[in-house]
Amino acid sequence: MPNGTMTKTIVLSGSLAQRPGHGGHTWVFLQYLLGFKRLGWEVIFVDWLAPEMCVDQNRRPCPIEHSWNLAYFTNVMERFGLADAFSLICDGGRRVFGLPRELLLKKMKSAAFLFNIMGFLKDPEIIEAAQRRVFLDIDPGFGQMWCELDLSNIFVGHDDFVTIAENIGRADCAIPTCGLHWITTAQPVVLEHWLAHPDVHKNGFTTIGTWRGRFAPIEYKNKTYGLRAHEFRKFARLPALSGEQFTLALDIDPAEGKDLALLAGNNWSIVDPSEAAGDPWRYRQFVQDSKAEFLVAKNMYVETRGGWFSDRSICYLASGRPVLAQRTGWSYPDGNGLVGFSTLEEAVSGARQISENYAEHSRSAREIAESRFDSDKVLARLLEKLQVQ
Repeated sequence: MPNGTMTKTIVLSGSLAQRPGHGGHTWVFLQYLLGFKRLGWEVIFVDWLAPEMCVDQNRRPCPIEHSWNLAYFTNVMERFGLADAFSLICDGGRRVFGLPRELLLKKMKSAAFLFNIMGFLKDPEIIEAAQRRVFLDIDPGFGQMWCELDLSNIFVGHDDFVTIAENIGRADCAIPTCGLHWITTAQPVVLEHWLAHPDVHKNGFTTIGTWRGRFAPIEYKNKTYGLRAHEFRKFARLPALSGEQFTLALDIDPAEGKDLALLAGNNWSIVDPSEAAGDPWRYRQFVQDSKAEFLVAKNMYVETRGGWFSDRSICYLASGRPVLAQRTGWSYPDGNGLVGFSTLEEAVSGARQISENYAEHSRSAREIAESRFDSDKVLARLLEKLQVQ
């Protein structure tokens, strides 16, 4: 590990530029960048793009300098006051937008640590320049099982390991530790960007997500850990049984005809996520135009009982929007503002509870966000666990 004088700088790495038009995904990184900045830290965001990833807004291949990826990325950085706080490495390092590579390396050498979200940054020169390398796991279960099965070790080369699976290491949690010492954390929300919103409910109960996601199911210790689709089908009858309006901003392939018919036949309304949540501002508006969130977790999170809790749900809570959430082992206040369920019957009952006493649930939702997920508190605790001042 390089020796040097530490400055009050944190370098974060993530995959924002690779996924333009995904407002919720963008907010994952913004919560940490803006949250650490609120605590007085200089933040630098490192991202990368390969030429084959670059598309225009019609999803057609195009050069990097004309790509939607670059335009989306730089627009987000500028509008959130981060225009001078990023380095976008393109084409294997042959082109860099934002901070030049030499300046990034200088900043990295004196930074308190590299905060490498899901091990996204793999550039060996930049990683080696870091005095301390902290891995942040926001998709718990997948990486650990890949490691145990010798499929992929995304943790190698890091000094510290942080996860949002707050139950990892406990007897009732099926996520393997891989022999690593895990620091646990809640996910943060920067409350000044997520204010409690007036009660305008255009969309009823809502959520935003993908039907299958990027990862395939995993076979581990004679058990299959699956995807959100595998869980969602269990609750398909919810709108019809509860009489409530449910709207999904759902990324689902048109070829999923059987599942689309199942959702339509049970009164689910499906909207295009690229329209509802195509950037951070539309995403926030969709959340705040909702009555509440209905959250179904990936089967991986449900079956491992790791305590995963959605960053999206935290945004709903901060907006004063109650959350009806599938239980994954999370231990937050359950019953007022945040209502947990494991069965269809509990989900129906929870939806009715929220509707019948909405004002109280709305107030409690914001209170939970302030007490449990405020970035000032969450990130200060994380820094303390990392013994960083």
